[in-house]
Amino acid sequence: MLSFRNVLRYSLLGSVGLVLASAAAQAQSTDIGAVDVSTSGHSELSGVGGTNPQSAPYQAPTQAPVDAIQPTSVITQQYLQNNLPPTGNYDSAIEIAPSVSTVSPNGAGLMEASSVSIRGFQDGQFNVTFDGIPWADSNDFTHHTTSYFMAHDLGEISVDRGPGTASTVGDATFGGTVSILSKDPSTTQKREIYGGYGSFNTGSFGAEYDTGILDQANGASGFVDAEGILSDGYLTNSSLDRKNAFAKAVVPLSSDTTMTFVMMYNTLHQNVNNFGATKAQIAKYGPSFALSNDPSNQNYYGYNYDLIQTDMEYVGIKSYLAGGITLDNKIYTYGYTHHGFNGEDVNGTTPNGTYYGANNVPGQTMQNDNRSFGDILRLQKDFAFGDVKTGVWIDHQVDHRQQYEVDMSNGMALNPPNATAIDRLMDDTLDTVQPYLQVDFKPLDGLTISPGIKYNWFQRYLNAPVNQGTGTPLITTATYAKATPSVSANYQLNNTTSVYAQVAQGFLAPNLNILYTTNPAASHVNPQESWNYQTGAVYHSNRLTLSGDVYFIDFSNYIGSKSVGGVKEFFNDGGVIYKGIEAEATYYVGNGFSLYANASANSAKQKRSASTPNPTLIPLTPDSTAAGGVIYNQGNIYASLLEKWVGAQYGGGAPDANIDPYATLNASLGYTKKKGEGPAWLPDGTYRVTMENLFDTHVIIGNNGTTNDGSQALYWTMPGRSIFASASMEF
Repeated sequence: MLSFRNVLRYSLLGSVGLVLASAAAQAQSTDIGAVDVSTSGHSELSGVGGTNPQSAPYQAPTQAPVDAIQPTSVITQQYLQNNLPPTGNYDSAIEIAPSVSTVSPNGAGLMEASSVSIRGFQDGQFNVTFDGIPWADSNDFTHHTTSYFMAHDLGEISVDRGPGTASTVGDATFGGTVSILSKDPSTTQKREIYGGYGSFNTGSFGAEYDTGILDQANGASGFVDAEGILSDGYLTNSSLDRKNAFAKAVVPLSSDTTMTFVMMYNTLHQNVNNFGATKAQIAKYGPSFALSNDPSNQNYYGYNYDLIQTDMEYVGIKSYLAGGITLDNKIYTYGYTHHGFNGEDVNGTTPNGTYYGANNVPGQTMQNDNRSFGDILRLQKDFAFGDVKTGVWIDHQVDHRQQYEVDMSNGMALNPPNATAIDRLMDDTLDTVQPYLQVDFKPLDGLTISPGIKYNWFQRYLNAPVNQGTGTPLITTATYAKATPSVSANYQLNNTTSVYAQVAQGFLAPNLNILYTTNPAASHVNPQESWNYQTGAVYHSNRLTLSGDVYFIDFSNYIGSKSVGGVKEFFNDGGVIYKGIEAEATYYVGNGFSLYANASANSAKQKRSASTPNPTLIPLTPDSTAAGGVIYNQGNIYASLLEKWVGAQYGGGAPDANIDPYATLNASLGYTKKKGEGPAWLPDGTYRVTMENLFDTHVIIGNNGTTNDGSQALYWTMPGRSIFASASMEF
């Protein structure tokens, strides 16, 4: 019987054979594009969408670059500007891509995404970078989608479904990389004001100033953008107030050297239920149920809110040195300050009652403050045979975490008024060093073979007067190191077609929670690892963009836990096999119309082990995804009608927790008035209406574990139909 593993193995061998055979047959030189060492390790993507609106590359919602070395979906600035609602974040953008599913229960960008999945790898198992800089919380490598960058300041997003090459740095490249690039400053001076209003009493507003190219400053350019969002949210009593400032300057220091400055500052106040609702609550109160307006209830909105401040700054230098050497260096810092408040049990399975009274409302206050300091140095030297890349990523993150039990109805007094009210009081650090070496051989015209190796060194330090989970003090360190090799090949058969193959090892260091025990020495844990085998092909022409791939991922050293003599111990136990097929295409029909479609078939299943004699599917991994629709872009008008379909998901064994397939249909309609065109009474600018969930479906789209007592599963439902109207005017 021909297994999927064998199919993939033969496909890989076939692709390599095709690469070599075609390379030997080709005598014509082909340019596959320059490498931009400022990115997260993949090829330069600017211009991948083309500049001709009457073409498939320009109109494509997602597409793979011809020089791809792993399955990659690029989402261009043109798509972001025309399709994302004013409130959208990067998770709203990438959900269109193959094998991606996201859950945003309060409406696009109106609450931190409760789930982002790529091939079944959950947030914390894949990397997210901004202008090549990895960023994440140190405790579990997760991200906060509403706390950093807003869509108006984004230039392009790439979803790389694999650990990348040796030069791809980050703590969680294990499941892939979402690479976010900031937009470039305008070449001309402009002043822009923009805003909009829509469903859930949502208003957005902003202003941007671009300097244009300043001849008196050696050709420097930059922009400053300030914007905000106010919304009641789709979920009951789940409002959001977000403000964001972003600035970027690009300063040529000489003909060979450019300096880039970026600054971002974000504030957020939100009322949130981070847990979901039971089916009984959904049936009784409706699919939008979240928080109440009853101060005697633990789910009262006045008890459940977050105050979050974030910032990111970096200074980058890119210089072309003598001898064909390129230097790219970024020094950066980013910080996250979170003060959170919540009722003890917003789902009602824990009764009221505190030290101060039987009817008083119990709750918690928490604080999580972290800051990273880091540097990424990249060097590239061109040779006759190709180029050599080397560099190092160094990051140091400090983190303070505390949580207290309080009486919400008694001025948040400690409950009880002594040290036993402290759930956790911890300071920890995370240090990461990742040097790498990669060689891009070009033995034949159009063929690039890229072997490389990256060394991962990772150390945690914990000083906890009150350790999470145990309540006892602990001072300890944990250090992990691993060299991870990779090799990829890309061959461009001609100007339109390429094939690629990749074998790469992934690495994911354990989360901080392995230290949530009274005796860390009792745990014997190796980092989680994977071997990724992938192969695919890409075709680009003016009329058609088409790509497809197959993948097989062997994930080992899965971390489990058990209780021995009342002490929680962690250990490696088994692993997971991920495998699937993915494809995406855009066909330009003509007269401004294009058709788009993508699809994936995905599987993620446990390996058999001592603790899993009957392996099950990995929870929250859709067995398939698909997207499709029509796009019109001609003259002053842009329109799209796109549907995303997400297949069935295993819910994790909780009662009735499986999730049925669901789909959502979104639309966008925009009109751009240029100077001297259109009605004189209408100011120059862009006017747009975006619509999500046109059929107003309210099906369950995700679950979030169980209630505190474990008796009932918790769910998220699809936000109801939303319509947002927005305008952007330049002066």
